Amino acid sequence: MAGGGCSWSLGRRRTKYESFRYPAEIIAHCVWLYHRFPLSFREVEELMLARGVIVSHGTIRQWCAKFGPDYARARRRRRPRPGDKWHLDEVFITIGGERKYLWRAVDQDGNVLDILVQNRRDKTAARRFFRKLLKKQCRTPRVVVTDRLRSYGAAHREVMPPVEHRQSKCLNNRAENSHQPTRQREHTMKGFRSAGGAQRFLAVFSTVSPHFRPRRHRMPATDYRTEMRHRFTVWKQITGATGLPTPP
Repeated sequence: MAGGGCSWSLGRRRTKYESFRYPAEIIAHCVWLYHRFPLSFREVEELMLARGVIVSHGTIRQWCAKFGPDYARARRRRRPRPGDKWHLDEVFITIGGERKYLWRAVDQDGNVLDILVQNRRDKTAARRFFRKLLKKQCRTPRVVVTDRLRSYGAAHREVMPPVEHRQSKCLNNRAENSHQPTRQREHTMKGFRSAGGAQRFLAVFSTVSPHFRPRRHRMPATDYRTEMRHRFTVWKQITGATGLPTPP
């Protein structure tokens, strides 16, 4: 929610939080809560009230819409170069009572490369997703792994024929498992209202949420806590927040 409590003088650099009543710590914390945990805007409002911060769920919705994409872009710029083995998969989602398809690509380490919500899963849809993925990554992979959907093979022969294409349901568990957090969130939100809203939310969610989900089963507790401290430090650098939120 914009407020008139912040003014800036000549010579001081204007920040993206300048015209907002609340400081960066509170805004970033609300965006983090909404995209990290399966919470509604009203539940985030309640959690902030427990900390002594009075903010409406409508304001939290505006913050997520305005700052969420900025945080996601900054996070993507900081992540390491993706692997050269890409796993692609599609899953149906319900939007406004209609069946749509969420296309997703991840690398061999489970990092989400791109997503795209489409009406179909035919050759045209697969070709569109391939081209969007190549444009965003600015590179071609060494191997592409998909299931046995024929649309993948037809689109692959047109868009990236030199790339090795492996089609096997058993080899594509990496992409299929990456759908689980989306399924959980879809259930919490009782479905998405529009294709555009789903695309915008999932583009942010697929970047912010995995940042705070290291593979805990592969590391002892001390290493996990060290890794999480590092990730929170990166988050503070991305958002410009210097600490935990405090009441304004």
